[in-house]
Amino acid sequence: MSQPRFSGVIPPVPTLFNELGEFDSVAQAILIEHLLSSPVDGLFFLGSAGEFAHMSEAQRTQVAEFCVRQVAGRKPVLIGIAYCGTQQTINAGLHAQQIGASGAVVVNPWYNPLSEANLLNHYKTIANALELPIILYNFPALTGQPLPVNVIRELALSCPNIVGLKDTVDTLSHIRETIHAVKPHRPDFAIFAGYDEYLLGTLILGGDGCIPASANFAPQLTCGILDAFRKQDFSRAVELQQSLSWIPPLYSMDLPFYNAVKYALQLIGLDIPVHSLPPASPLKEEMKVEIKNILLRAGVINNKE
Repeated sequence: MSQPRFSGVIPPVPTLFNELGEFDSVAQAILIEHLLSSPVDGLFFLGSAGEFAHMSEAQRTQVAEFCVRQVAGRKPVLIGIAYCGTQQTINAGLHAQQIGASGAVVVNPWYNPLSEANLLNHYKTIANALELPIILYNFPALTGQPLPVNVIRELALSCPNIVGLKDTVDTLSHIRETIHAVKPHRPDFAIFAGYDEYLLGTLILGGDGCIPASANFAPQLTCGILDAFRKQDFSRAVELQQSLSWIPPLYSMDLPFYNAVKYALQLIGLDIPVHSLPPASPLKEEMKVEIKNILLRAGVINNKE
């Protein structure tokens, strides 16, 4: 039985900027080295947590090139390539392919809803144009339109280089339905939870891992759950899951949540800036206090930090 090309815990890595909104490559290198020294199974750049939607095309190109070069093949690198237009997405995918990315992640177009036929055509056209492995990204809360299970199944069966799904839905039922619809035919098709707290449930159902923002600042939780599950140490998995359950309120501390994740990274000791591109704004002091309290409750830091 063939195994998924990508699996485990892959954090969506923040993109770091200075106070002028310029890409901070020195800080980004610090963050990348922190993640490479952790037990995560890969790194995902230019995802939602990576602020791709607020970046210029030039910035996205700069970030992709730097991050692939910095990782230097030490762990798999996924690059988000989504645009609203099909050809723009293909162009970004060809660039990711050229610079040596391990795979690409494609969220469906936003703003204009698409018929299922047009949604299928969008992804099939991208898959046919690229040699790079592609992970579908379902995030209906942000795109305004879900990827239906029948669409995911059709893409999995007709496009060999569509190799997985990041399912950022606030329910396990869509993950379960997708696993049942796809895995019997494509056991190598990886199914990732997008929300941190659904990792254990996804593994129990037969999924392959998670793409959680918390793995940037608390990889010991999600990677620990994965390791405990694989070892069938279910009491340990439950214990870590309960610690992880304190984390999700961090993502609603401010909207968008970029600076909350960056501040959490500061709290664990990384010397990085907490700046995001407008329309994101600086964290208020009361938000910083609550983020610290969240990390304390989760056992990520202690009172001495």
